[in-house]
Amino acid sequence: MRQQRADYTLADLLALPDDAPRVELVDGVIQVTPSPTLGHQSISSRLWMWLHTHAPEHLHAAQAVGVALNANTSRQPDVLLHRAGITADRSLLRPEDVVLAVEVVSPGTRRVDRFAKPGEYAAAGIPYYWRIEQDPVHLYTYRIGDRIGPGGERQYELVAESSALVELAEPFDIKLPVSELAP
Repeated sequence: MRQQRADYTLADLLALPDDAPRVELVDGVIQVTPSPTLGHQSISSRLWMWLHTHAPEHLHAAQAVGVALNANTSRQPDVLLHRAGITADRSLLRPEDVVLAVEVVSPGTRRVDRFAKPGEYAAAGIPYYWRIEQDPVHLYTYRIGDRIGPGGERQYELVAESSALVELAEPFDIKLPVSELAP
């Protein structure tokens, strides 16, 4: 699909029909996202279930819900934690609603998941970012730090990484057996 213009906004994205393909809006360009693999979906689903089961009541887990990062950029993290109290009919969250964004890296999304999305999420103020590599399953956890990027925005700093067990105190008390996420 070839786009005629690169000035789409969140309003244009919200006006798409319900049966439109899964898309992200990046700097005014609508990008169709490829279908994930079974392995990707298995990891995403297992993490969603783990977060759903273990997160405190003030945090809720969701999958593939859009986050409006600015007026012309929206991303859909594979899994996210959002603050409780958001109505169930929302398909686009504000960055301040999101506590954690998670991306499961696929061969076709390596560069975007490792570089572009963390920069965008950090610039929007999402406090935590996790990246999961698939083969073997390995979890990298980040939080907003004090380091400033070239555009003046704060950047993520690595907190923990493991293919066995990740233990964290934030965004809540976490003891996640990473091996349980493997397909």
